[in-house]
Amino acid sequence: MSHHARTPHLGSALSCLDILVAAYGSALRIDPRQPTEPNRDRFILSKGHAASALYAVLAERGFFPGEWLDRFARHGAELAEQPAPGCAPGVELATGSLGHGLPVGVGLAMASRLQRRDFRVYVCVSDGECNEGTVWEAALLAPAHGLERLAVIVDYNRWQATGRSDEVMALGGLREKWAAFGWSAVEVDGHDLQALSQALSQVPDGSGRPVAMVARTVKGKGISFMEDDNNWHYRIPTAAEVQEAARQLGLGTAAATGGDPTGTL
Repeated sequence: MSHHARTPHLGSALSCLDILVAAYGSALRIDPRQPTEPNRDRFILSKGHAASALYAVLAERGFFPGEWLDRFARHGAELAEQPAPGCAPGVELATGSLGHGLPVGVGLAMASRLQRRDFRVYVCVSDGECNEGTVWEAALLAPAHGLERLAVIVDYNRWQATGRSDEVMALGGLREKWAAFGWSAVEVDGHDLQALSQALSQVPDGSGRPVAMVARTVKGKGISFMEDDNNWHYRIPTAAEVQEAARQLGLGTAAATGGDPTGTL
């Protein structure tokens, strides 16, 4: 998708892909045949620049045809480079302008309570996104209202656009920061599907507080020449690099040229 559409942010998409697979593969109470069912769990990918990962998982889960992926980010096609309002079934929010996903998630969690529904709200943010003041305003509000059916997952790949996230804005100790704001905060291996599925499924966790999961991830995970290399925040893979990535993932050359979903969910 990145190669054909000439779009960046592939490293960012790969760092959160396992989080999305765990969420949509086992944790979320959703029905792809009824994407607007009022009692569905909501998942907001606040780091909208990683939309290619979200679209791939939604297609695998059956929210829309896999053929849509072949038209990713093309003019007039269904799947915008970053999620747009109503661009595809399963996309809950237009995101990409960082710092907005969690405040909206707080609003949805409050709506769930007011409507006496029991849906849960999950928001995946990037570590660099935690630079935004709106994130921490929302982080203060959620515990004040005891929004125990709200969870934030921080994709902590330790990079942002211009450098290491811990150096740009002193983000170290994220679990402790969320805990200090009143969240039930844990750390989890962001590439361990079993651990992710278990953590995501245990919301609410019985504490009466919203849940914060700091997921330790690797930017570009799964592709040796992309892993922990921040050049892949903006780089676009060549055809040869796509073929090599497919070889490393055991997908063969067919996967490198687009086509059918692999059915991994």
